[in-house]
Amino acid sequence: MTPRLLFAAACAVALANCATQAGSAQVAAPASADAPQRVLVFSRTAGFRHDSIPVAIATLQALGTHSGLAVDATEDAALFNDAELSRYAAVVFASTTREVLDPVQQAAFERYVAAGGGFMGVHAAADSGYAWPWYGDLVGAWFARHPDGLQPVRVVFENGAGPDGLREWRVTDEIYDYRRNPRAFVRVTASIDPASHPDGRMGEDHPIAWCHANAGGRAWYTGLGHDAALYADPVFRAHLLRGLLWTAGRSDAC
Repeated sequence: MTPRLLFAAACAVALANCATQAGSAQVAAPASADAPQRVLVFSRTAGFRHDSIPVAIATLQALGTHSGLAVDATEDAALFNDAELSRYAAVVFASTTREVLDPVQQAAFERYVAAGGGFMGVHAAADSGYAWPWYGDLVGAWFARHPDGLQPVRVVFENGAGPDGLREWRVTDEIYDYRRNPRAFVRVTASIDPASHPDGRMGEDHPIAWCHANAGGRAWYTGLGHDAALYADPVFRAHLLRGLLWTAGRSDAC
């Protein structure tokens, strides 16, 4: 799907009413009579819980439905076993926090990704799995801190990753600093202009979204998505759709 079509699709689904409740398995209606690829959204939390999780799930389900993907949502870690994970083209960690999988479940997810399964992390996915080094490398960088409140910043899209050719985007959200700069290990697709974010501590290079295939499957992460209001923004929806399609193997552009 081209950037223009990505943006048009995100704008279209932004107009749809879509509601969901986190915590139980939910399935998006398939887009056609043919069985669609499936994506699992996992939103279990063992630390801070984001109010934006329900709207994040609803947005991913709407984007998936529009794109021919069936999106299930769960907080049941027991689904992280070989048989269940094999049903999914990609797994999204939507603002998970702290330790959400036990060692057996972690091992199953490692096998899933090594075999080519996709991973997509949204916002606090970087605030998970601190006792699981493999996961830190999968996400690309762990959360370190953020300034108080929401910050208005300038996002710069890199490598042509902006929807419809967009290069700069003004956005207000909670902006993470990370424990390391992931640029040496990943393909950065968006960064924060440090001049627009004086409270940041990442220096002159502040990646905020990236992708890689270092663990065998496709991995994509965005640090944006704290504020529930952001999910109505067509640019953010196009950003999420790009990650969703790439991790599910539906696009070659991350």
